[in-house]
Amino acid sequence: MTSALIFEQTLNGLQHGLMLFLMAAGLTLIFGIMNMINLAHGSLYMAGAYVTATAAAASGSFAIGVVTGMVAAGITGAALEWLALRKLYARDHLDQVLATFGVILTFNELTKIIWGAQALFMSAPDWLSGTVEIIPGVPYPAYRLFIIGVGLGVAVLLRHLIVKTRLGMLIRAGATNREMVGALGVDIDRLYTVVFGIGAMLAGLAGAMAGPVLAIEVGMGERILILTFVVIIIGGIGSVRGALVGALLVGMVDTFGRAFMPLIMRAFLEPAAADSVGASVSSVSIYILMAIVLIVRPRGLFQAYGN
Repeated sequence: MTSALIFEQTLNGLQHGLMLFLMAAGLTLIFGIMNMINLAHGSLYMAGAYVTATAAAASGSFAIGVVTGMVAAGITGAALEWLALRKLYARDHLDQVLATFGVILTFNELTKIIWGAQALFMSAPDWLSGTVEIIPGVPYPAYRLFIIGVGLGVAVLLRHLIVKTRLGMLIRAGATNREMVGALGVDIDRLYTVVFGIGAMLAGLAGAMAGPVLAIEVGMGERILILTFVVIIIGGIGSVRGALVGALLVGMVDTFGRAFMPLIMRAFLEPAAADSVGASVSSVSIYILMAIVLIVRPRGLFQAYGN
């Protein structure tokens, strides 16, 4: 294992983790303040990716595509909360799971109707299509560095929103005692819609960022949703800081496991068996990490809104 390979995989893990953070931050906001399990969050990620690809192709501008995808996901999420999901807040989590699973199926079928069943592909903009040598002899894709920058920027903005603004104060208060916040004259329904819209926009941004890296296809949201739930369980439900730390841990463990576990296993097994066993071990490594964290800290690494 050369130092260049370790450095490159570290950047890959950081990029993967910050992509997960964009998803987990919105989901932990929704779960933390509304106590609602929203399986449809992955569908908003998918919607952001599809709209971004379509808008970017129509306008010729990646930036316009990203903004359009974020806005479309935010509006869709807010409308979904207003029309259907707010009726589920008083129901138990099983009802929420079943209802939002139905939303997933609906979104998948609508996506097939609008865009077809074939996957879409989107290229990174020309100004991000090259590589950057952070250290001599180790070129790294500029677009992946851009994702890292976007993820870190969103983390800073979310911290400012939660800690420094009136909306953040209401979010923290609503997560602690929503009845008291309502009694003080705050429109709780409107607050919930705004928070849901912000979470949906973050999911749409994650989908937009994923477009040039992954195939844009029906059902893409379900795969990342599982990792997203692992992230917020590790970090602590309702904590944006926990979402960031959990996402980075999951991103690093998953990336290093896939890159190096087969190589490690070759010291003990034949190459074919080592590759098979290494792939199997690496695929469950994040769940092992989650189990260890829950044994040590059953509520996750951070408390709700421990920013």
